[in-house]
Amino acid sequence: MKTLVIGTGGREHALALALSRDPGVSEVHAAPGNPGIGAFATLHPVDPMDGAAVAALAVELGADLVVVGPEAPLVAGVADAVRAAGIAVFGPSRAAAMLEGSKAFSKEVMAAAGVPTAGSFTCTTTDEVAAALDAFGPPYVVKDDALAAGKGVVVTRSRDEAAAHAAACGRVVIEEFLDGPEVSLFAVCDGATAYPLQPAQDFKRIFDGGRGPNTGGMGSYSPLPWAPADLASVVMAQVVQPTLDEMNRRGTPFVGCLYVGLALTADGPRVIEFNCRFGDPDIQPVLAVLESPLGQLLAAAARGELASVPAPVFRDAASVTVVLASAGYPESSSKGDVITGVGAANGVSDVDVIHAGTALADGSLVTAGGRVVAVRAIGYDIADARARAYAAADLIRFDGLQRRTDIAAEPLGAIEGASLKDE
Repeated sequence: MKTLVIGTGGREHALALALSRDPGVSEVHAAPGNPGIGAFATLHPVDPMDGAAVAALAVELGADLVVVGPEAPLVAGVADAVRAAGIAVFGPSRAAAMLEGSKAFSKEVMAAAGVPTAGSFTCTTTDEVAAALDAFGPPYVVKDDALAAGKGVVVTRSRDEAAAHAAACGRVVIEEFLDGPEVSLFAVCDGATAYPLQPAQDFKRIFDGGRGPNTGGMGSYSPLPWAPADLASVVMAQVVQPTLDEMNRRGTPFVGCLYVGLALTADGPRVIEFNCRFGDPDIQPVLAVLESPLGQLLAAAARGELASVPAPVFRDAASVTVVLASAGYPESSSKGDVITGVGAANGVSDVDVIHAGTALADGSLVTAGGRVVAVRAIGYDIADARARAYAAADLIRFDGLQRRTDIAAEPLGAIEGASLKDE
């Protein structure tokens, strides 16, 4: 099977790497990819937002499967263009990708499907915003309705900060605060059938202790020994299958990854958000311990034949990912800083350095984004994997490097932003 991965970041590196390790995959291509992916796959300078160009590349390569990584191309309809060219694609149509493209649409679908989620108001005026903030009280949760690269959400006790974020966004969804540890569950969907992957937890805030502004994610780990043993089956029954059924009822079947962001509240799992693709970095440790061939799984979903392949199996191990970010992140990022030590870190046993925002300049690897690289390690348990990840991360250097020191630290299942409840 020839595969083509669309995108530039850590998620795409992790997906391409897993595909390259699948015996059923003969070739891995990426467009445009990044220097890390280029070490084992063929890169093509194609704009991931240009559906016609992506489809033309897939046809030219004779690709058997296209995997669209990021949300923006999916919301722009890139998967539709590839499907129209007659090539199997893992990723939802433009219409189905609105589950992430519009928070208000997502809430509408959840309500119709009876999915347990936070109460919310969709607001377009300052008066509506004020009424919603009054209704829920602090901590305030304000979400940009549209895509915002993982940084469109503000959770704060400051009413002024919440109102200012709403004013900067236009249409917003204001929600009740869900109190409990957050979990990511990825469901591989073929429109009617879905299989869950192993749950993960990620760390969204920039500073230790779950403090500071939200980021795209500063680290993650899997499995979750503290989570209910039946979590995946409960979420599949209460959330994923009803959502697939509702999308089918609307004539927009969902094919691809339904990323369910959950809060494990005292009343059970509640959906914080849907995304229409794998999460980054939280998919990284999940793929590290996936024993099943990824290519077979994604291709079956893309072809509407998921029930014909076995459910995914995971090895008895743990994985931890630690993100190294550039100076200024998440408000800004520093580009062009020389990165050293990646080769040494990659050489540590059971470690992969996943590139997220890197580039080559004058023969050197340099920073080219907010999240620069992620160091992913496998161990016999979380403590072992964590020790390996941090030992390898210690070998990497660049000016302004930022990283958290408490990824997957005890106590496990800690609540990001817990300080919001303490104040």
